[in-house]
Amino acid sequence: MSGGEERIIEDLEIDEIAHGRCIARGKPRPVIEHPKDGLRIESLQEDQEGESTINNSTRGNAEIGVTDTLDLLDEKQAVNFCAVGRKPKLPDYMCKSLRYCFSHCLYLAMTRLEEVNREVNMHSSVRYLGYLARINLLVAICLGLYVRWEKTANSLILVIFILGLFVLGIASILYYYFSMEAASLSLSNLWFGFLLGLLCFLDNSSFKNDVKEESTKYLLLTSIVLRILCALVERISGYVRHRPTLLTTVEFLELVGFAIASTTMLVEKSLSVILLVVALAMLIIDLRMKSFLAIPNLVIFAVLLFFSSLETPKNPVAFACFFICLITDPFLDIYFSGLSVTERWKPFLYRGRICRRLSVVFTGMIELTFFILSAFKLRDTHLWYFVIPGFSIFGIFWMICHIIFLLTLWGFHTKLNDCHKVYFTHRVDNNSLDRIMASKGMRHFCLISEQLVFFSLLATAILGAVSWQPTNGIFLSMFLIVLPLESMAHGLFHELGSCLGGTSVGYAIVIPTNFCSPDGQPTLLPPEHVQELNLRSTGMLNAIQRFFAYHMIETYGCDYSTSGLSFDTLHSKLKAFLELRTVDGPRHDTYVLYYSGHTHGTGEWALAGGDILRLDTLLEWWREKNASFCSRLIIVLDSENSVPWVKEVRKINDQYVAVQGAEMTKTIDIEEADPPQLGDFTKDWVEYNCNPSNSICWTEKGRAVKAVYGVSKRWSDYTLHLPTGSDVAKHWMLHFPRITYPLVHLANWLCGLNLFWICKTCFRCLKRLKMSWFLPTVLDTGQGFKLVKS
Repeated sequence: MSGGEERIIEDLEIDEIAHGRCIARGKPRPVIEHPKDGLRIESLQEDQEGESTINNSTRGNAEIGVTDTLDLLDEKQAVNFCAVGRKPKLPDYMCKSLRYCFSHCLYLAMTRLEEVNREVNMHSSVRYLGYLARINLLVAICLGLYVRWEKTANSLILVIFILGLFVLGIASILYYYFSMEAASLSLSNLWFGFLLGLLCFLDNSSFKNDVKEESTKYLLLTSIVLRILCALVERISGYVRHRPTLLTTVEFLELVGFAIASTTMLVEKSLSVILLVVALAMLIIDLRMKSFLAIPNLVIFAVLLFFSSLETPKNPVAFACFFICLITDPFLDIYFSGLSVTERWKPFLYRGRICRRLSVVFTGMIELTFFILSAFKLRDTHLWYFVIPGFSIFGIFWMICHIIFLLTLWGFHTKLNDCHKVYFTHRVDNNSLDRIMASKGMRHFCLISEQLVFFSLLATAILGAVSWQPTNGIFLSMFLIVLPLESMAHGLFHELGSCLGGTSVGYAIVIPTNFCSPDGQPTLLPPEHVQELNLRSTGMLNAIQRFFAYHMIETYGCDYSTSGLSFDTLHSKLKAFLELRTVDGPRHDTYVLYYSGHTHGTGEWALAGGDILRLDTLLEWWREKNASFCSRLIIVLDSENSVPWVKEVRKINDQYVAVQGAEMTKTIDIEEADPPQLGDFTKDWVEYNCNPSNSICWTEKGRAVKAVYGVSKRWSDYTLHLPTGSDVAKHWMLHFPRITYPLVHLANWLCGLNLFWICKTCFRCLKRLKMSWFLPTVLDTGQGFKLVKS
């Protein structure tokens, strides 16, 4: 190319970029294209006059990305990817492109790594905070033991101290070199508890004001603060996975180590401390189970903890450090743990039959030991005129209450064994244990048992006050064991009674006909439709039986009649169904009645012989059987004319009744979808209530079968059946000996207390307004299934 041609090309102004060509003004500029965003950046180079130029049309893009790009590429070594008047060198172009791509990928990888490190660093910081608390505690223990060896010249302390460091060294080797994390942590936790126990029980009265001893106290206080802070940050940040357990391995081993350290004292004092450690374990379990009376038990334990008779003494700061570090996690989990009732109690509820029976025996032995220790108060002749009558009266009351308590626990495990049999038999059906317990009437049993266990707690508190022995550490330790033990039983019955659903019974009627005569009577189907109708009817029966089985609804029967049912036959069957009771005696909480068949335009059921069944007639039968009870009746209709009953049930004011119906679309494009038929609603409704991962949307437009439901005016006032006086009396006669019958009246009186009636009345009014004005699309019945509307 000649020099004149070169000058002409240099003076050209190219306004468009096409096919990788560059924008040039006087001299060609190298262009860098961002591989992801498509940004085109011109490198800044000094031209012959010392000026730096950049294309105006790409200035914005250049300003955005030039800083990051120049960090990755050396501008002086940039190659002209396109130049006016000559072709780029292919090897250099490919090499620099690969270099840029590699640099850009490395930059993205490092950016992502920084984001991940930011998250990991937060978690690591929390872990390091826990390590700091642990190291701080270790330094405090070492310094405290050193001071005691220095001041007392006891060689045994030095031997134990060196042995402790040796054991911790072995634990570190197992952890870092042999990856035996469980063995390492178990060994270190056991020795931490043991060494901290030595720090508590070795006498320091002769050097309390020593500088090293004061430093030990401050280090222990710092460990408490760091431990609480670490536990709190872990839970706020969501790094704690709550799992069902009674005692963690760390807690158990530290408690064992602390108990072993107490053997350095006299036998009586050592036994007092060992029992106190057991009481602390019971308190931890009580807090972790979120028992109703766990917080009051914690307060009582903290108040009695530093009694001189408990031999907690010599170093109260070390003892407080041990106590607070163990209590912190279960105490915070009262708020932060999201486990359900059955998940929290899973280690106990899913335990084997023999273990649970033995737990009742051990509980009885503990209660008997406490009663014997309480009787030692009779040796006190100073207040004999108060102690002897008081112990005689309240001791008898305590004995009766705790006989009832132990029989209640035994009866609970008997019913739980029955639930386990069903659970392991039907595990493939995904039936949870709580649903099975609800179907077996466990809620009713727990509500009555809660009151009986409360009497036991009350009797224990009264007997403990009457036989109070402030100088007897063993008595106080046993008192602190019995309180959380009975509190856990009360909490278990209270929570199961609150969360379990009630019992229910179901009855299904299927009349497979959709052809009728002019006067509304069912007629025989043509032969060609018989097989199709039989298949559809069989499908409805299978679906409703699946529904009953999945929700553990006791099945009264599933009647299938091709010729229809007469009024008398239906009357006898429905009356027998509506008067069914549970095995324990009370009525079921919910009665589910399913009907699929022919109906008249006003909703009445069409029966054989020209008879009909109106809603008023059915409700009259219901009132006869449910006059003095508060059970619910839920009617499920898969028929062509269920809407009239849905509207009519909303006018009922004196019963808890609901009607779930279906509304079939009258006009539908046959080319796009099949016309709706009886059974379509049953299929969808059962699938919706029995398959948690279903994709059924009742509110979608164009549904051939729509759902509709209505409830009576008082439906929102319904509560599951609470034990009445007669229920308590029947329960008493069934499970307890005759000598305990005088307590029936006391139990009935406690049932009648209603301390929050004003709040309940206001809340009831608000729920009524909600159900009247804003009927929800999905209504949870509390039995595991839902009523729906489109």
